[in-house]
Amino acid sequence: MKTTAVDRLLREAAPHELLAVLRAVLTAGWDAQGVELLLADYGMTELQPVADLPYSREPVPVRGTAPGVAFTGQQVRFEKTASTVTAHVPVSVRGDRLGVLAVTFATAPDPAVQLELSRIAGALAHELLVAGRDTDLYLQARRTSRLTLAAEMQWQLLPGRSCTRPEFALGGQLEPAYAVHGDSFDWSATARSLTVTLVNGTGHGVDAAMVTHLAVNAMRNARRAGVPLTAQAELTDQALHGHYDGREYVTALLLQLDLATGALDVVDTGSPRVWLLRDGDARRVSFDEQLPLGAFGDTDYLTQRLQARPGDRLVFVSDGVYDVMGPTGDLYGDAGLARTVTDTAELPAAQVPGAVLADLALRRAAGGTTDDAMVVCLDWFGPGASAPAG
Repeated sequence: MKTTAVDRLLREAAPHELLAVLRAVLTAGWDAQGVELLLADYGMTELQPVADLPYSREPVPVRGTAPGVAFTGQQVRFEKTASTVTAHVPVSVRGDRLGVLAVTFATAPDPAVQLELSRIAGALAHELLVAGRDTDLYLQARRTSRLTLAAEMQWQLLPGRSCTRPEFALGGQLEPAYAVHGDSFDWSATARSLTVTLVNGTGHGVDAAMVTHLAVNAMRNARRAGVPLTAQAELTDQALHGHYDGREYVTALLLQLDLATGALDVVDTGSPRVWLLRDGDARRVSFDEQLPLGAFGDTDYLTQRLQARPGDRLVFVSDGVYDVMGPTGDLYGDAGLARTVTDTAELPAAQVPGAVLADLALRRAAGGTTDDAMVVCLDWFGPGASAPAG
């Protein structure tokens, strides 16, 4: 059966039956002996098998497994037994990594079949995003434990966790994945520019999630109205102050990157912090901090300019990363971030946030840190460039 026919069957399938339809097609027409869909959990550390009853199957670790290698490397990975060969195929859409499609055969598929499987996995990824509007099955399958209500709100707010175009690549992650509350990020691209916003809401739990939700949606509303970056900040400031009267506010970074020239306009209202990796050298980039959004409601905001070069990497971190305290009382701070940003230079943008947060994990546990943490990585390849594989 041709890939176009499989695409059509997936489009026509009921949202909760995508895997059942694909399994039937690959078993009947491709001589597959088994078909399984593994979705990345919220912490991006495990791949959770999709089943009729979520939590009924054991998750597969990303680290040290064939499916995990396929997921992180974004390439087909084979796993052989005495009688079968399983192809682990990345399931991704526009750079957003959703999981892995595992297809088992009696013998290794030839290159043409491998290519078709990759195309089918891409079509499945598109349908999974659409299906999420009508069924909870795939969202439930991503969970290895229960989300807090605040975390549920925050994950639903995100545009995705990675995105790739020829000119740029983005990746972001929140921790603790199942209990995040105040940190969030957003992005949107046109033919000419990329807008990225990073938000750190005050408070804890649902209260922090609510103020962050209002801030992010106010920014989206302003951005979609076509107003400049400064007006986006000012309208968000007014919306937050109008609702909370200064009792709650957010610190945020608003950025707009000209994809043709690398000119980056920035509005800095106090957090997160920015690190630049250029030619193997990592350094912190400081901007003039302006008043938090929502503090007064009538603040005039100004943009500052950073000129990016092709090949530059920008890493954005919230206070929950920067201020992590280890068991001896030392902060992660500039020294820790400079080291980690440099050490992860060879990783694609989608993997950098997880690597930074993994480096923090032991410190957070040993130091008793409870604040949530956000890391976002942006690579600019230059106009007309091709994004690196992986």
